[in-house]
Amino acid sequence: MEAGIVGLPNVGKSTLFNALTMSQAAQSANYPFCTIEPNEGMVSVPDDRLQRITALIPTKKVIPAALKLVDIAGIVKGASEGQGLGNKFLSHIREVDAIIQVVRCFEDPDVIHVAGKVDPVSDMETIEIELLLADMQHLENLLPRAERAAKSTDKEARFKYDSMKKCLDHLQTDKPLRTLALTEPERAAVKEFGLLTAKPILYVANVDESDVTGSGPLVQAVRKQAAKSGAEVVPVCAKLEAELAELDEADRAEMLAGAGLEEPALASLARAAYKTLGLQSYFTAGEKEVRAWTIPVGATAPQAAGVIHTDFEKKFIRGEIYSLADLEAFKTEKEIRAHGKLRVEGKDYVMQDGDICHWLV
Repeated sequence: MEAGIVGLPNVGKSTLFNALTMSQAAQSANYPFCTIEPNEGMVSVPDDRLQRITALIPTKKVIPAALKLVDIAGIVKGASEGQGLGNKFLSHIREVDAIIQVVRCFEDPDVIHVAGKVDPVSDMETIEIELLLADMQHLENLLPRAERAAKSTDKEARFKYDSMKKCLDHLQTDKPLRTLALTEPERAAVKEFGLLTAKPILYVANVDESDVTGSGPLVQAVRKQAAKSGAEVVPVCAKLEAELAELDEADRAEMLAGAGLEEPALASLARAAYKTLGLQSYFTAGEKEVRAWTIPVGATAPQAAGVIHTDFEKKFIRGEIYSLADLEAFKTEKEIRAHGKLRVEGKDYVMQDGDICHWLV
């Protein structure tokens, strides 16, 4: 699962991406980071539950969950018609599972806005329109062939055609597909079409150092606009985060305190991106390592075991599972078991965020 970072030129998109990758590299002793390509990186998802587990289960290594971020080239008005990088930009978005849009919420006379003025809602609408137009064009190209196939006795072909038509009708009301109510089979079909506005979106309000908490009017306007499609907004001062990423731990803590922050905003961003992708974590804990494993929300126990090794899913027998609350209440796994709080779950068990597990295969 991966998220693509998008935005208009000069909104701080690359500064944000570089701050993310720099901060991960600086914390490599605790949070592994690797650059896959110049514009791709794996970033960890900060999770205080790891520290709470290791406080009671001493371990040699702590491994957090991670997600892949892709820095996608800046979009310009008319991209759906080939302006700027046009189709290349759009094809890169088709490949990711979620969109992180950086929106400029700061004034700086030295950084000229592409539209000549700072208007974050207008920026959001510009990209939304380009993605809407691209989706409409994509569906209009697919529909003739789908319609011919639908005239056969193939029920699946008819279903695909009806799903395409439902999507196109919704797009023609100028609303993104993420606001369209779909059944699970329709959702699966839509995913197959590679439609851009069907992807979940997270907005990052790139703020000035004077508004790191995002309480100013520009961020409030972004929140109001984002709420129309149920999207989350994370305020981040990319400039400040880039400076923080270069400091050692003591200086970083001092600078955070001076800015009125408890943690780097990038930590909140990583967690929000993880949530936007529809992901959650479960843990394995032992002397060798305490580790967060990434699974989709709704994954079953065998599917969760399978992220460790595919054989674990195939040969799954049962899982022994307990909660962090039980660990903190009873202090050891032995006491959790003695008090009857260690649950034995089978193949139909739906994983809960934060489960601590042992798999039996």
